[in-house]
Amino acid sequence: MKLIPSILEYFFEDKTAKNNILALLKFLLVLVVMMVLYTLLFHWIMVIEGQEHTILDGLYWTAVTMSTLGYGDITFHTDLGRMFSVLVLLSGVIFLLVMLPFTFIRFFYAPWLEAHNKARTPRELPEKTAGHVLLSNFDPMITNLVEKLKQYNYNYCILVPEQQRTLELHDQGYKVMLGELDDLKTYRKSRADKAELVLLNNDDHTNTNAVFTLRELSSNTQVIATAETLESVDILQMAGASQVHQFPVMLGQALARRVLGVSMHANVIGRFGDLLIAETPVMRTPLEGKKIIESKLRETTGVNVVGIWERGSFKIPHPDMRIGSNTVLVLAGSQDQLEKYDEIYGIYNLSFSPVLILGGGRVGRAAAETLAESDIDYRIVEKSSRIVASKEKYVHGNAADFHTLKRAGIDKAPSIIITTNNDDLNIYLTIYCRKLRPKMQIISRATRDRSVSKLHQAGADLVMSYASMGANSIINHIKGDNVLMVAEGLDIFREKVTGNLHKKTLGQSDIRMKSGCNVIAIESPVRGTIINPEPDSPLEEGDELILIGTSEAEKKFLCTFKNGNKK
Repeated sequence: MKLIPSILEYFFEDKTAKNNILALLKFLLVLVVMMVLYTLLFHWIMVIEGQEHTILDGLYWTAVTMSTLGYGDITFHTDLGRMFSVLVLLSGVIFLLVMLPFTFIRFFYAPWLEAHNKARTPRELPEKTAGHVLLSNFDPMITNLVEKLKQYNYNYCILVPEQQRTLELHDQGYKVMLGELDDLKTYRKSRADKAELVLLNNDDHTNTNAVFTLRELSSNTQVIATAETLESVDILQMAGASQVHQFPVMLGQALARRVLGVSMHANVIGRFGDLLIAETPVMRTPLEGKKIIESKLRETTGVNVVGIWERGSFKIPHPDMRIGSNTVLVLAGSQDQLEKYDEIYGIYNLSFSPVLILGGGRVGRAAAETLAESDIDYRIVEKSSRIVASKEKYVHGNAADFHTLKRAGIDKAPSIIITTNNDDLNIYLTIYCRKLRPKMQIISRATRDRSVSKLHQAGADLVMSYASMGANSIINHIKGDNVLMVAEGLDIFREKVTGNLHKKTLGQSDIRMKSGCNVIAIESPVRGTIINPEPDSPLEEGDELILIGTSEAEKKFLCTFKNGNKK
């Protein structure tokens, strides 16, 4: 019912709509005149045949004949009458069955539907809206980010320039608003000056124009823009972007850092002051096959195993958990402790054969640059002759071709990184490479989150999602130092010691058993930062715990320990 005034306003005020209604009325007038004329002719011919009928009979016969119903209760007996019947029938087919529906749809129903859609398309946020996140260019990363924003109770709105796309997303349950990114009115109506953050992830030209336009309204709003090329980073910053991210480059760097033999310094995935969180694969090291308690990592290096990845599944470790060949350890420690780990276990994965990178796009090139910084040789397999040109470390050919892979050195390569943006192709290449080299480390990119598990099943040892990585970066920016999302569903977060944790030791609190979270550090105003605290470490008033756990474990911690002081 709320839409009716808007629809009526459209028909009465829109010039095109009024012209359409006028055209429809003209057609109906012609139809009425035609029926009146046929009714009069009906009577004239009936008089010639000697039959008597009323005006109502004539109108009834005209309507029945033109609509092709033809009951047969009133008929002509002469050739003239039959010819007239044929004329009325044919004109009825043309005007009632063909032209009337077309005219009705063209001049009334279609404009009405357009007015209806226009009336229910969100075009402005409520005036009191504040603290929200504005997004653009709905893609897999935005889909992932929306779910995370919901998790942390952030209001959001997606700016969409096309009305039909806006309605589609609105009907799917997303919060959207119609508006062009280069129109100042869009940012006024979306209350961008009161927003917590504006994310622009379109092409570089669109982002530059959008940032420049937004800055006319507000110079204080935090704006994160994505850049496709390195040259665009400076331009976007000059236009007014608070931060500029190159997510494909970040993804390529992250993929390269998971290669066997890369220093633990490069594998750092999170930082809380002096506390570093790092990932390391254990393939081909003495840790493979041992239980965590048997590894004695804490005693020999000082690092603490705070999590374990097994083919995309995160697990909270316990002493008797066995470390497999596909295990990736999540370690917490200081820089000195990670360097000690490097000295002991970094020597086992050294290889002088080049790492294979399948795909020479932005992600593949970023991975190659990262490997080069660590003095690790590589070869990029790329089928585009334009990209390959005469570059030294490129191999021209199809990555699915056996002879191309042989030329690239797949027989001796310690690791392979699959970087294309086509998940179907990545799954295909993963299965193929796993068959060729069963013991090789395979690291793959996933564009969509739903492809992560499939790539693991196909044989990938490590998979990184473009959507998750981009969404995690934005969430970490919004949450600041209180929450660090290091992987899909895995968070590092701070909590003050209050309630039933006060005046207990870490062991007495039984946090790990009750919530599934692992305390990796204690920040005390008196004792400083205690990394990897012992079970007998006291929990004093004013202390802050730094914990790691899944999103569900974090919720369970808050519920169990009744800590309502989350920042």
